[in-house]
Amino acid sequence: MRVFAVANQKGGVGKTTCCINLAAALGTLGVETLVLDMDPQGNCTSGLGIERKNLSKSIYHVLVEGASMEEVLVPTAWKGVHLVPATLDLAGAEVELAGAMSRENRLRRQLHCSHAYDLVLIDCPPSLGLLTVNALVAAEKILVPIQCEYFALEGVGQLTRTVRLIQGYLNEALALGGVVLTMFDGRTRLAKEVAEEVRRQFGSDVFETIIPRNVRLSEAPSFGQPISYYDPASAGADAYDALAKEVQARWFAEKR
Repeated sequence: MRVFAVANQKGGVGKTTCCINLAAALGTLGVETLVLDMDPQGNCTSGLGIERKNLSKSIYHVLVEGASMEEVLVPTAWKGVHLVPATLDLAGAEVELAGAMSRENRLRRQLHCSHAYDLVLIDCPPSLGLLTVNALVAAEKILVPIQCEYFALEGVGQLTRTVRLIQGYLNEALALGGVVLTMFDGRTRLAKEVAEEVRRQFGSDVFETIIPRNVRLSEAPSFGQPISYYDPASAGADAYDALAKEVQARWFAEKR
């Protein structure tokens, strides 16, 4: 089982969109994927078609109360995609865990008891607090979405420093698993310049597939569907299908 955290300190870069649509696209390729929603906003949960108000348990109960992943797991309608959801309860988890023993390892310990999946994707909140730290401690690699806009690299430096701290004290095996360029508008010179700069800085760690700005991709979460199901003929669906194949070739060709 491979565990990847989707993280970037900066909000609005496409982390949740990436988790939802990459998981769905990988599912259609036969990769059994568990999505963990670690963001109190719960957008990954609703984006996969799960009504948060109907949930009795969530990732909060795993982190704070020691519930197993199986206790809070909910099925989705999408092939090969399973979900541990988030609710607003998660917003209080950082405070409740502040004085707890081994607070950074809560998620990793529970994941070690669950081995039924090919891949775990963790949707992190847009901050570097205790929830994100738990995700990075549990993960073997980090996937960083970067939007093709002016402040694209803002926050990546801080994220890099946090990763180094995690490597030094809590998870020495943590590594960069890849960078995904998102929200690309090929009509603008700025987007092309940002993409070039990201590739200059991160080299081969940047996936070849670029996720475009796409109206249908933006609409899909409001219908609780991944883009490959909402509009499989759209440019957004094509992009995530291509990214899933690239991810499968890169991540699953490696020795475990």
